[in-house]
Amino acid sequence: MELRQFQYTLQIAEERNFSRAAEKLHIAQPSLSQQLSKLEQELGVMLFQRNTSSVELTHAGESFIVHARKIMDAVEQLRQEMDDISKLRSGRVIVGSMPITGSHLLPYVLPVFKETHPGIQITLLEDTSLNLEKLTASGGTDLSLLSLPLQEPSLTYVPIGEEQILLAVPPGHPLASRTSTSGGVRMEELQEEPFIVLKKGQGFRKLTVGLCQEAGFEPKIVFESNNIETVQSLVAAGMGITLVPRFIARAKRSELIPVYVPLAEPVPSRTLVIAYRKGRYLSKAAEAFIDTFKETLTSRMGQD
Repeated sequence: MELRQFQYTLQIAEERNFSRAAEKLHIAQPSLSQQLSKLEQELGVMLFQRNTSSVELTHAGESFIVHARKIMDAVEQLRQEMDDISKLRSGRVIVGSMPITGSHLLPYVLPVFKETHPGIQITLLEDTSLNLEKLTASGGTDLSLLSLPLQEPSLTYVPIGEEQILLAVPPGHPLASRTSTSGGVRMEELQEEPFIVLKKGQGFRKLTVGLCQEAGFEPKIVFESNNIETVQSLVAAGMGITLVPRFIARAKRSELIPVYVPLAEPVPSRTLVIAYRKGRYLSKAAEAFIDTFKETLTSRMGQD
């Protein structure tokens, strides 16, 4: 068996089509078919069931794909480790990010990283928290910016910062005048309030609902959105209230601005982390990105 045969088989399994797989691999389709047949003859089993309309994995093929992925991942990690040894100033890091949190933090992190490590390429993937955990567990990303708790047991993480949670209310709301000196707003006081939250699949929605449940009530959700900016605009327009991470609290130059009010002690917060798969080799480039993220985040927290 050859490594390229593993690669070819994985691509066919992903595309379920020989023509598309050959195109992605930049080889001729007859060559791809020939290599697969050679592999199947060596193994003594059929890996794919072919017909005129589809290509499906056989039982043997499904087992082969599981092991082939592990082998190719191990080979890639070995190459990366050897590359780090020979070229300390080069590398590539695939970073997963929650769109909302990433859009507020990465514009500060990436320029600093690019300036200090110009030879390292960063590839950014944005998705929901749930999908990012799956991507990171399967090796689709090297690192992912997430918040605790993590659902995927195969992941580990490096904490990079603690972020205070604020209450956002419309201007003129009875709670808008609360300050930290007056003790802030207790979560129990929000039981009858209409909540505007992010849609399911986003980590901060789960945190919001969890804080309400800890306070003994289910939030009365009146609107949902995929976009935290839309959520804040609806709050500012008087349609309800919401919880907002401090880093995402809208800049004062925005037209529709909610009033941000501190919550009572113990002040809720979320822990931002850089997650990666347990046992995965972290390249020097990945370690440098984590360090830059932590340093930049600490600097931003000091300015706020």
